[in-house]
Amino acid sequence: MANWQTDLIGLLAALLISVVTAPAGVSGAVFLLPVQLSVLHVPNPAVTPTNLMYNVIAGPGALLRYRRQGTLRSPLATVLILGTCPGVIAGAITRVYFVADPDLFRLCAAAILLPLGLWLLLPRRVRTRPARDLRRRTVFALAVGAGFVGGIYGIGGGSLLGPILVGAGLSVVLVAPATLLSTFVTSIVGCLTYAVLSLNAPGPVAPDWSLGIACGIGGLIGGYIGAAIQPRLPERLLRKLLGALAAGLACLYVTQSLT
Repeated sequence: MANWQTDLIGLLAALLISVVTAPAGVSGAVFLLPVQLSVLHVPNPAVTPTNLMYNVIAGPGALLRYRRQGTLRSPLATVLILGTCPGVIAGAITRVYFVADPDLFRLCAAAILLPLGLWLLLPRRVRTRPARDLRRRTVFALAVGAGFVGGIYGIGGGSLLGPILVGAGLSVVLVAPATLLSTFVTSIVGCLTYAVLSLNAPGPVAPDWSLGIACGIGGLIGGYIGAAIQPRLPERLLRKLLGALAAGLACLYVTQSLT
């Protein structure tokens, strides 16, 4: 398959994924990586930084909207960035030197997709209690862990932090811009880390720049479309479909790894 064909498929896949995931409040990067891994056959471990580029290019559109609303700058965003950045560096090093094997990486991907899928399938309950503040140390520790996982899988960590922080009682209005900003900054740090590691590490480590840019453009366009049509789509149905897809992919990756 020619490079332009791969880039075109990546752009269209990212566009379609982000149209579906944006209204459900889930990062498209979570579902884009399986496409790169199983359909486009991006080599390991270069598939991870290529997926991080999706966040770098697709994220600014939503960030600009939050900036105009005045919700982008917050102490929560600062704590998240301080935690996810060192976490993603450690995750990138672990990915290159310890999780480079494709089967092992599929098991790691399944470990992320399965809990996410189950969380999406669970019925949502409306919280009537007021949001409570979490300790700074707790949020920082969560951010480091999410950054580490994001550095391995290539999602930036925001998809993990969002549900955890909202489930702990923090307001979605506060969490959404903070996690999006941390994902954007962390993805930049992750891409740069992989680029530096590619200078000495064996195998394909540097991101596929053209494919990453194409996916990012698709995600940027799809995110705008998804946000525009959100009021017309049944969010509950979308969440169920995404949850079933994530759980199904997790089971498929476990089967492939074990066989």
